[in-house]
Amino acid sequence: LKAGGVAGVCVDLILFPLDTVKTRLQSPQGFRKAGGFHGIYAGVPSTAIGSFPNAAAFFITYENVKSMLHHGSTSYLTPATHMMAACLGEVVACLIRVPSEVVKQRAQVSPSSSTLRILSHTLYHEGIQGLYRGYKSTVLREIPFSLVQFPLWESLKDLWSWKQGHVVDSWQSAVCGAFAGGFAAAVTTPLDVAKTRIMLAKAGSSNASGNVLAALGGIWRTQGLSGLFAGVVPRMAAISLGGFIFLGTYEKTRQLLL
Repeated sequence: LKAGGVAGVCVDLILFPLDTVKTRLQSPQGFRKAGGFHGIYAGVPSTAIGSFPNAAAFFITYENVKSMLHHGSTSYLTPATHMMAACLGEVVACLIRVPSEVVKQRAQVSPSSSTLRILSHTLYHEGIQGLYRGYKSTVLREIPFSLVQFPLWESLKDLWSWKQGHVVDSWQSAVCGAFAGGFAAAVTTPLDVAKTRIMLAKAGSSNASGNVLAALGGIWRTQGLSGLFAGVVPRMAAISLGGFIFLGTYEKTRQLLL
């Protein structure tokens, strides 16, 4: 819990400006109208509050599921074990992440409004359901992401450990996390764009229904391939750096605590 929480807070706060740029590039009104480079830390209170419990929930679930599934499993089933553990971890973590992200993203594209004002406005007009707008699309983004990132991260660590004859250090784990995160970020960008559009959609609009396929189809029709991969560069940069900081900090903190 502590290792995951510390890792989550570190990565989310350090890389928040890149996340804001990515969100504004993906927003329906476009980068400039969404705020450009102004108010780059808009929405940071929501992230600061949600980061620790979100990351802690993920790693508690991930490590426990991985531990349970490892018993009696053969080596060739190891990637499947990591995939299952990561998927269940994301489902649990999204219960905390989605409300935080809804408020954060709305603040990022409306930098003149405070986080508290956006939270109260969302609750007043949409209720608790408004805070969970995009839960399905977030889970549908995170599961493929985790299916790629975590088995790749674990495999790269195992390969590096085998090459040098001992278990990887925390900085080496961080490098593996950067490669795994960057690759996973690139291939799942369309799902991230769809999730952003759903979270930012006005109540009652077609995207507000949360239909991921409909959102992807609308983006494809209006903006083509470039629309589906909007923000891919800052997303890859943020998640590569994030993978380095997040997974490296997690391993280091876990080693210090255990």
